[in-house]
Amino acid sequence: MRTSLPLTVDRNAGIALHLQLAEQFRAAIRDGRLQAGFRLPSTRDLARDVEVSRAVAQAAYDQLHAEGWITGRTGSGTYVADVVPLTPAARRPSRPQQEPEPELLTLRPGIPFIASTPDPGWRRAWREVSAQSPPRGYDEPAGLPELRTALAEHVGRVRGIACGPENLVITNGTVHGLHLLLETTRSPGDRIAIEDPGYVNAVNAARSHQLEVVDVPVDADGLRVETLGDDLAAVYVTPSHQYPLGGRLPVARRNELIRWSRRTGATLIEDDYDSEFRYDVAPLPALAQLDLDRVVHLGTLSKMLSPSLRLGWLVASTPVVDRIAAHREVASDWPAWPMQAALLAMLRDGYLDQLVRRSSRLYAERRNLTCRMLAPYGQVVGQDAGLHITLLLPDHVDDQVLAAKARTAGVAVAPLADYRRGISGPPGLVIGYATPTDEDLVTALKILVDLLS
Repeated sequence: MRTSLPLTVDRNAGIALHLQLAEQFRAAIRDGRLQAGFRLPSTRDLARDVEVSRAVAQAAYDQLHAEGWITGRTGSGTYVADVVPLTPAARRPSRPQQEPEPELLTLRPGIPFIASTPDPGWRRAWREVSAQSPPRGYDEPAGLPELRTALAEHVGRVRGIACGPENLVITNGTVHGLHLLLETTRSPGDRIAIEDPGYVNAVNAARSHQLEVVDVPVDADGLRVETLGDDLAAVYVTPSHQYPLGGRLPVARRNELIRWSRRTGATLIEDDYDSEFRYDVAPLPALAQLDLDRVVHLGTLSKMLSPSLRLGWLVASTPVVDRIAAHREVASDWPAWPMQAALLAMLRDGYLDQLVRRSSRLYAERRNLTCRMLAPYGQVVGQDAGLHITLLLPDHVDDQVLAAKARTAGVAVAPLADYRRGISGPPGLVIGYATPTDEDLVTALKILVDLLS
């Protein structure tokens, strides 16, 4: 099947090919050239028509699927979603008396609650930055030395990782850290295992570096180590709170994973995306605590402060850090000095610790409310930690259709199908409870309950 669209890619544009394709599809949907319900070509046909690899075509569809532009399941076709807004003129006639369309209530996972008024700790950090003169030259490629020292102390204290500033790189967030690692340590064609269901952006990052993604199943405890083949170059894993199902990799399985890595030489990439928030359970130490020569640890501020800050860190052995720093010396893609200086002030002031304690109390209450309201309609998993739970639904439920109905009713929620690739499993909804106000959370959950009923 052909799209009848002039889809092209420019290999010299400096933009990943799958992102070029995804943007062309978005533009065609926005301006009405692709209507809701239109069946898109298979990844095989798209790859042939545009003369790209099938992995590029699949990555483009994965990106559009994650953003809600398209819908469908493997084997039944891929379609333009019927919930994508049309242009204002096509959606409704222009009438001066018409009320603006209300904003969606978001239950998307991974976004913390951000108060409308900044609190004193945030203001103190920026006052400290504004009182300093900026550096006279360029920053060090790995990040401000003082910040790396403070973060080494922080991850040692809260995550149990014995490291020094020589083991740290300041990044623009988890995905950026993953890109840096893959760019400097992996080669096209390398095989990387990623949990399925799992983090879509990690899959996209791997494919953008021309790695072969191997889907690895998970169970209630997280990644199933016994399914890993010996020909893998790396494994991306979320051991503290499997994304999105929430399993916590037990100590015995962590030890098994480390032994497998030592035997095969594969790198373990630990995404520690929301380990700060634990409810009713003690935190497990980071996987990197067991062997920093085999594990690269990715941390982020996005769940504590805001994803828009684009700030995180990578902890690894000194040779890996040195390779990344040498690459950044050329790429010049390190975070801006004011952001690094502000994070340093927050660490020295104890603001991050205070914020986590305060936020944990708030999120625990919201977690309890969410579980209480939704438990009658499915199996709640992943409630021990983080900023979301997953509601597993009966097999006959189409979670993508349910998410589309929720959006029509005013609630943005992620279907579990958006996180699956090649391994089937029960349908579900991945429900973030951190972002809305208390009142909006209750309203959004009531809408979901009505739909589930």
